[in-house]
Amino acid sequence: MKKLVALIALVAMLLAVAGVATWQLTSVDGDEPDASMGRPASTDAATPSGEARTAPDPALQSFYDQTIAWEPCGANECATLEVPLDYEDPAGSTIELNLLKRPADDPSAKVGNLVVNPGGPGAPGTSYAEQADFAFGDPLRSAFDIIGFDPRGTGESSPVDCLSDTDLDAYLAEDPSPDTKAEVRHFRDWSLRMGKGCQRLSGDVAAHVSTVEAARDMDVLRAALDDDKLTYFGASYGTKLGATYADLFPERSGRLVLDGAVDVSLTSKELSLGQAAGFERALTAYVDDCLADDCYLGTTRKEALATIKGFLDEVDAEPIEVGDRDLKIGNAFYGIVVTLYNDEYWSILDSALGHALEGDATELLRLADVYASRNASGGYDDNSSEAIWAINCQDDPTYTPVGKIPATFPEFRKASPTFGDVFAWGMEGCEGYLGPKPEKRKPITARGADPLLVVGTTRDPATPYEWAESLAKQLGPALLVTRDGDGHTGYNMGSDCVDDMIEGYLIEGDVPDGDVDCS
Repeated sequence: MKKLVALIALVAMLLAVAGVATWQLTSVDGDEPDASMGRPASTDAATPSGEARTAPDPALQSFYDQTIAWEPCGANECATLEVPLDYEDPAGSTIELNLLKRPADDPSAKVGNLVVNPGGPGAPGTSYAEQADFAFGDPLRSAFDIIGFDPRGTGESSPVDCLSDTDLDAYLAEDPSPDTKAEVRHFRDWSLRMGKGCQRLSGDVAAHVSTVEAARDMDVLRAALDDDKLTYFGASYGTKLGATYADLFPERSGRLVLDGAVDVSLTSKELSLGQAAGFERALTAYVDDCLADDCYLGTTRKEALATIKGFLDEVDAEPIEVGDRDLKIGNAFYGIVVTLYNDEYWSILDSALGHALEGDATELLRLADVYASRNASGGYDDNSSEAIWAINCQDDPTYTPVGKIPATFPEFRKASPTFGDVFAWGMEGCEGYLGPKPEKRKPITARGADPLLVVGTTRDPATPYEWAESLAKQLGPALLVTRDGDGHTGYNMGSDCVDDMIEGYLIEGDVPDGDVDCS
């Protein structure tokens, strides 16, 4: 799933490359919702009932009694929150979660706290809150203190470390679809090295970065904020985190928006197939948009897609030199797909891929670096590329052995002729996982929670629309909001209908009488 923070960084770093002077996340005229407003979502989250700090287990009460000591950090406020490393051993070791509060623009009209998560998994939530001016509209920024937290194992919250920066460079550049026996052995070796590295460099923390534990941390955060119920906006993987929270703590689940939904019922193979189809759909939409004008890729959809596939094959065979580095096939893949998360970035891909086809891969390599949070000095601004592996594999450590992956090629190539092999090989990724087995849980239903909104976009590459439809059905109190469009997630992506629905729900507690189609 995509990292919204990386996309914000993409905007900040690359607009000059694309020849764009400014970038704004502004809405355009959208259709009116086709459902009227109905029952309220929940009581005002800013008014605690007096039981907001009651822990679900008396052994956890000291954590729930914490008061957050906010301190100024630039224009925002920062703090830490203590949580148990292992919720099965609350008297044992603890870790600190990094917090950032972006204060409401209009304190007199403040509704309460809005806890946010940008997805990944692995993206730091503090950066998401810090970039609220880009990520959230005026109504939400005026009404809420926007609270970002780095989930355990990410950002500055006891971040997992699995590889040196040099090794991480090589890992990300590695061929994601090996063609020879030697390449397959090398590919598999990286998975084994990742698992050993996480255990060696991160110790016990690497064994406690699951989504279930992060959801339990969110309830400690809710209590420390003195909120009777959680008000939450989660994007991409953040929808899995939010759904898990609503299922674990339905009585504490208030107004929750799950945007760019992950279908929590799918197997790892089903998730991979869904993303393969989603990115192919997004690439095709990009190509069709290019063909509407004088397209540098060719004159037909087939020709244009073949140009992109041919370029990737050429880079696989012979990387392109960029200064003292090379654009390798892994870099080229990430550099292309990062721009498919938002159709506003298609012009950036025009420039980067167009120049790469002419032999200058500087921009495309820079795009790959932004996706991985790699900075100009050669270091990494966060550990998202390692945390995503650690969290995903702890949640579901199943994998497909390398010898069985070629048998899945027909299925994956049908879903994505361009990227199918990459997603097929991705199923091997957790072979090196050495941590504990995931906690056995019943299917997520969120039964007993207040009404929540699940948002899906029809041509979302990373979390296909079908996942949102499915999640909304699985979560008993959920309603589906549909955006017809391109790009990942639905909020602040150009639809007044979607934005008004989400803002009215979070601020006023307005819940539609049924699903809402904003096409």
